[in-house]
Amino acid sequence: MSEMTELARRLSAALERIGAGFEAAAGDPAAESGNATALQEALDAERTTTAQLTERVRAIKDKQETMVGTLEAKVARLTQQLDAAGAELQRQKRLNADLADANRALSEAASAGVAEPHLINRSMQTELEALRAARAAEVAEMEEILSELKPLIEEVA
Repeated sequence: MSEMTELARRLSAALERIGAGFEAAAGDPAAESGNATALQEALDAERTTTAQLTERVRAIKDKQETMVGTLEAKVARLTQQLDAAGAELQRQKRLNADLADANRALSEAASAGVAEPHLINRSMQTELEALRAARAAEVAEMEEILSELKPLIEEVA
């Protein structure tokens, strides 16, 4: 930003010099043609500088927009992965609580000497769901790792 301020200051100074040159040359016709040439050269130089600076500003703006877009896409992807991981964690917590309840009921039935098939089925079903949830969490973690590796592999390729 300080560079832009410096450039604006330089442009203003150049325009003031040009204006002063026109005022001085207005009274002297012989000096007017010499000053006009010098002033035209100064004006052309300032126009060239302005065009270069405009191009640099445009290039910086384009680069910044590209970086912001890339970062926004990455944040969106990471947010989605975090949401998926959070959902799997909640599912695992619920299934672990169900499994603990089923095992406690099965243990109480075994202590009483009663073999209750529905408790065994419930316990086995809950354990199977817990294993599925663990597998889903592992798959989500693998996908996260692969999504991080993919850009690196593409860079190398």
